[in-house]
Amino acid sequence: MDLQKEKLVIIGSGPAGWTAAIYGARADLKPLVFAGRAAGKDLLPGGQLMLTTEVENFPGFPEGIDGPEIMGRFFRQALRFGTRVVTEEGAKNQDDLDANYGLYQTFQNVQSIDLSERPYKIVGDNGFTVYADAVIIATGAKANWLGLENEMRLAQQGGGVSACAVCDGALPIFRDQEVGVVGGGDSAIEEASYLAKFASKVHIFVRRNSFRASKAMQARVLNNPKYRIHWNTEVVDVLGDASVEGVLLKRNDQSEQGADQLESLSLRGLFIAIGHTPNTGFLEEQLPSDQNGYLQLPNPGFTATGVEGVYAAGDVADPYYRQAITAAGMGAKAAIEAERFLAEVA
Repeated sequence: MDLQKEKLVIIGSGPAGWTAAIYGARADLKPLVFAGRAAGKDLLPGGQLMLTTEVENFPGFPEGIDGPEIMGRFFRQALRFGTRVVTEEGAKNQDDLDANYGLYQTFQNVQSIDLSERPYKIVGDNGFTVYADAVIIATGAKANWLGLENEMRLAQQGGGVSACAVCDGALPIFRDQEVGVVGGGDSAIEEASYLAKFASKVHIFVRRNSFRASKAMQARVLNNPKYRIHWNTEVVDVLGDASVEGVLLKRNDQSEQGADQLESLSLRGLFIAIGHTPNTGFLEEQLPSDQNGYLQLPNPGFTATGVEGVYAAGDVADPYYRQAITAAGMGAKAAIEAERFLAEVA
């Protein structure tokens, strides 16, 4: 049986994945993209920006742009130069796809990949199998959520729930308003510190009676009147229909009077800062990662993973910045590195 052989396969379709596709296509690598499934539990077509209603910090859009709209532009630009996308019917190019195809149709996830020998074997959802001389992994990292129904509804509708203060905290809806941050680690303190530039007050909800954050990070918010820290407190519901109006809180310290009783607090925004989980399960630990699952790159400033012809770009290998612009930059670097590698081994 003839094998479907590809020069370059890109796994992921956020800013890193589509930028890698644009650069790869312009270099005549004819990239094939596994973009993920809208109904899937892991890789979301378009990445985390699909959950952001307004993007104000991506260069070139002085008036801001809707998250799904900018990702649609990434997608169409990649197709314009010859990128193909794996769908339920196989690999499709721009001519095969309807003009309104968007990012929520029949794209496929990768179920498994074999990095033991090149060309690398990649298997999609319905058994669609290709072999690739080079692979760019741009599967991103999904934010950890509380799992509340109204939390996710408002996050998806731009109603004031977010997992990225740097992305959304400066929006007009949060300025001079009281907002909340869920979490007790360094990332939660960073989120709260950023929000304090714009909000009138920042409430920090910590499940335990102490922070997990470093002492230096804690010093930013302890004894600072701009913050109110709610120890031993869980957010059990997000209140509001069109936008956040408040949260429902539960005290979990049994020594406190009224423990386990619920109380409401008025807020105009809620930021979830309980970590991210990189989308790397399909790799089955074939690439080195840190304790949190982020792929580790052996050479700073480069995207090569240490496995010949395999590169990682975007949030899947970046636990620090996690921004669309930095992910796009890594996608460009990964495609350039892949192009040079393929030219050397041709």
